[in-house]
Amino acid sequence: MSNVGIMSMQRIANYGSFLQAYALKQLIEKLGHKVEFVDYHIGASVVKNNADNGNQYIRKIEKGLATFRYQASLPHKLAYIQYKQSFEKKYMPILGVTKEMNYNPQLDILVIGSDEVFNCIQENSNVGYSLELFGKDNNARKLITYAASFGNTTLEKLDRYGKKKEIGELLGQFDAVSVRDRNSGRMVEALTGRTPEYHLDPVLIYDYVNCCSRIPELNVTEKYLILYAYSDRISDNEADWIVAYAKKKNLKVYAIGGIKKCADKFIGCPPFEVLGYFKKAEEVITDTFHGSIFSVITHRRFTTLVRKSVGNSYGNEEKLTDLLERLNLTDRMTFDMKDAERINSQTIDFAAVDAILKQQRAYAKKYLQENIK
Repeated sequence: MSNVGIMSMQRIANYGSFLQAYALKQLIEKLGHKVEFVDYHIGASVVKNNADNGNQYIRKIEKGLATFRYQASLPHKLAYIQYKQSFEKKYMPILGVTKEMNYNPQLDILVIGSDEVFNCIQENSNVGYSLELFGKDNNARKLITYAASFGNTTLEKLDRYGKKKEIGELLGQFDAVSVRDRNSGRMVEALTGRTPEYHLDPVLIYDYVNCCSRIPELNVTEKYLILYAYSDRISDNEADWIVAYAKKKNLKVYAIGGIKKCADKFIGCPPFEVLGYFKKAEEVITDTFHGSIFSVITHRRFTTLVRKSVGNSYGNEEKLTDLLERLNLTDRMTFDMKDAERINSQTIDFAAVDAILKQQRAYAKKYLQENIK
């Protein structure tokens, strides 16, 4: 049995970050190893945002105040704030994560990933620019990644901000490199000359539906559509279209992950319960990576709305396109919300998707077995 550390986005208060961290922990523990989560020191962001205060406590207050500017009902706003504020206290202990930070423990193996652990050129000061996410100053005998992603950090951005050389040198010190998307793979090859392995996100690899006893069976009698998106990404026009569409289909709109003016309910529930809601949904509309994944593993009809990156703004085109190409589900993507009616009317060959997942699960297990010894 090895002592294994996972350095990921485990302290980010959203469902995708939590469930991918939990899934990778389960996958490694099932191989017979002891697992703990490892923290990194948050560095200053290389992309400066004048509106972003560097003090984490002030940032929390500012985010709470920003919630009141969203187009949503007051009860939904208050429920959203409570959900965000209580997330760490309620759910982090499930991962074994406490308030005390776990920096640089002595380990047999340190696994960096999954999630956008390499997305270092961004404005988000909750992550910042931290070389520890590239393995610097670790105290492990072996260093690997699993399904790590650069997000929308590109070679051009690394070069523009003068970070290409040091990132390349650190990547070259890994014993094994696994990425989850094409952009990340190309960057590893360009920076190190090595060809990484490609693996799917842990939420797809860990069989939540059949293996996780924490997912409840919900007693919901009304029919509903899940809108899974961050609070600031659904425009007023998109929200108005969803209201009309849901009314036409005689569906309630359940907002998960963020608040929306078009929502009949905001669901601020435990992470595993989210999958319970997905299992009973009539259909899903999402503009997120993990919202798409939750739809896939629960066999729901879904539409994925793609957002383009503009300048340093955060888009999702690269990672969503790559994900759905790997699952042969590119027909679920659109740049126009109105296409959701057509897309969600079309069935999905989940038998074919499950066949891909079966193959990819075996491939990921082999990688973890061979590199965690």
